[in-house]
Amino acid sequence: MKTKTKTINFRKSVFPILFILLVIPFVIGGYVTTSMSCGIVSEVEALEALEVGANIQADCILVLGAGIRPDGTPSFMLRDRLDKGIELYEAGVAPKLLLSGDNGQERYDEVNAMKGYVLAQGIPPEDIFLDHAGFSTYDSIYRARAIFEVEEAVVVTQKYHLYRALYISERLGLQAVGVSAEGNHYAGQWGRDVREFLAKNKDFVMCFIKPEPKYLGEVIPITGDGRLSHD
Repeated sequence: MKTKTKTINFRKSVFPILFILLVIPFVIGGYVTTSMSCGIVSEVEALEALEVGANIQADCILVLGAGIRPDGTPSFMLRDRLDKGIELYEAGVAPKLLLSGDNGQERYDEVNAMKGYVLAQGIPPEDIFLDHAGFSTYDSIYRARAIFEVEEAVVVTQKYHLYRALYISERLGLQAVGVSAEGNHYAGQWGRDVREFLAKNKDFVMCFIKPEPKYLGEVIPITGDGRLSHD
């Protein structure tokens, strides 16, 4: 009888703990999303802000990297981000483009694929800054502040990703608004949504600890010549 009572008491004490542990990640994910909802603006809203004289005053348009094709050209998702960044740049939302992506391997070079794409669209090379060590969203935001001395930015990525990017920006002291780069339906979005859910929880913790990225380096002010950041 005592053993049965102990078993019941054990279950009563363990089940609430397990329930809380299961719920916490969803609470964190929901908090990151809802707390940053007001930071996402449409392209029209960004342009209207300029027209009425309430300039966003951004130092740059930060385009976050995504996958590239086997031939080294931007994936559909990355191309949509770049097109939106170019659109905002040409509208005068910010004077510089900061392209941040993964260039950790010789065979995989997101940033130079991004650079080639925007150069082909006629963007002056001196207005294009490259962050070769944007291995994660956290690293991209951290390095934008630490290496490129960005204080205010317009962040461009797909909407599902913008909430986390803006949350990290706020926690790391980068004033930012986000513009969504939605385009065609992207295959495999369910998998990206799952990874994003996990990443929100990871970066929620990271923003408390605030570790330095694996790579930092010399400062290259966003107000200068972007060619200093090129290969």
